[in-house]
Amino acid sequence: MSQDQNPDFARRDELVALLASRSRLKRREASHELSAMARADRESMAEVADALVRALELPEAQTRWECLDALSEVVIVDPTCAHEAFEGAEEALFDEVSAAAHLSAFRFLSRYGSLGHKESLRAWPLIREALQCYHGDPEYREMLICLRDFARGEIAPEVGEALAERMSFDAKSGAGFYRAYSAEIVSTLRKA
Repeated sequence: MSQDQNPDFARRDELVALLASRSRLKRREASHELSAMARADRESMAEVADALVRALELPEAQTRWECLDALSEVVIVDPTCAHEAFEGAEEALFDEVSAAAHLSAFRFLSRYGSLGHKESLRAWPLIREALQCYHGDPEYREMLICLRDFARGEIAPEVGEALAERMSFDAKSGAGFYRAYSAEIVSTLRKA
């Protein structure tokens, strides 16, 4: 079956077109479904990464965070999409209203940064700033999970050293999940 005949590709393309709709509801619903599709099939979503990046400029937070979640999957198979998405991810990371946008942007940047030395050096300043800004916020636990995966990636030695230094206080003095995840991150980095 060709791509043109595949109903999944037809649905994907229909949803991508809805990202340009005048209706906020249609855009939000389309972005939600595209995010789920990206978790199921990263490769096919890489073909529409440009539309996901353009959607990062839309006004509603949910559309932006759903598209960032989709791009977090796509970046694994096509890191080039990150170049265009980086600015939108930075804006979402420091969105003054939406914690979900912060978390999705952090996930995207962590995943992108884990891909290699150059990528980690680019993502680290934003990751470091977000750790300072959101320490103690409800989404911080999920951010630590993203950070753990970042630490396991192909990050630059100087980024690993800075991250270990940043996490060492919570690894020693924190409580609960702060301490557990921070200690795991430091341990991962010290073994590298």
